[in-house]
Amino acid sequence: MNLRHMGILILMACALASGAVGAEDAARWQPLPTVAPAPADNPTTPAKVRLGKMLFFDPRLSSTGTVSCFSCHNVMEGGDDHRPVSIGVEARRGERNAPTVWNAAFLSVQFWDGRAATLEDQAKGPLVNPLEMGMTSLRAQIFRIQRIPGYRPYFEKAFGPGNVVSMDNAAKAIAAYERTLITPGSPYDRYVEGDHSALTARQVRGMRTFAAVGCASCHQGPNFSGPPLPLGQGFFVKFPLYPQSPYVAKYGLMKDLGRYDVTHHPAEKNVWRVPGLRNLVYTAPYMHNGSVKTLPEAVRVMASTELNRTLTAEQVGDITVFLEALTGPFPRQTMPRLPPTPGDLLGR
Repeated sequence: MNLRHMGILILMACALASGAVGAEDAARWQPLPTVAPAPADNPTTPAKVRLGKMLFFDPRLSSTGTVSCFSCHNVMEGGDDHRPVSIGVEARRGERNAPTVWNAAFLSVQFWDGRAATLEDQAKGPLVNPLEMGMTSLRAQIFRIQRIPGYRPYFEKAFGPGNVVSMDNAAKAIAAYERTLITPGSPYDRYVEGDHSALTARQVRGMRTFAAVGCASCHQGPNFSGPPLPLGQGFFVKFPLYPQSPYVAKYGLMKDLGRYDVTHHPAEKNVWRVPGLRNLVYTAPYMHNGSVKTLPEAVRVMASTELNRTLTAEQVGDITVFLEALTGPFPRQTMPRLPPTPGDLLGR
């Protein structure tokens, strides 16, 4: 999203908060699709998913052999690690809260600052981040994988014969696995598909309050992360929009400059990709710095910092129970069997 579109979005949020825009029209209630979209150059196949799952769980992809994608994105639970910021190799602390990997397939850009256009791009980033998995380069990374002979048959099943044990293919496989990590079928999904018994009366009231106070101006679409956009085109907003909110100083919300660190454009200081709202009961603590510990407090913070509103206790409670209804059934996950490790692998 360019700066003009971002400005329109901010004006829309303010207008909705004041009642100038119809809340129900802006909300555009939509169920989550049952299949995640995949780019034309990386269709999802069972062989890719199997390989990608192995790579996702494999700590040998890190410099010390101790940190995997799973370390920060626990798919046995909420897809994150519940720390304010994650712990990488050699106990190095990250700089931002780990986003959940569940339903990341429905985001048009990845990372809090939107610096990766696709899941394939995102998969490569943590591998060479010195605070995360700590490999010196992607070349060193793929050499590590090539040094594990047992991986080759899985790459060939996924990508065919030849020189297929490549970093691009490894990233494609991880992305293919991540596209299976979706949670349709929540009470909210069933409700908007016509089962009006799926939500309680209070959850329905919370759904209406969510729209009426202005939350739906940003958190819209099936994933509540913004309208569907082409891959690489992010849905960004200023956060905090109202820096005078007392929550800004309390939770240190302006210390990280967000997308500005990617673009170095002054207008993008404290600009962020809009996060999805599904499965929030599984992903505390909240915000890009993991500073807010509870969901009701997160509702209060967002109302104050983005809408300049102080919600009543009833409004906070109603919105919270609605957000809880966005929790869907998780597809069963099992730990993969990994290929054996050469004795000198981690000493090289």
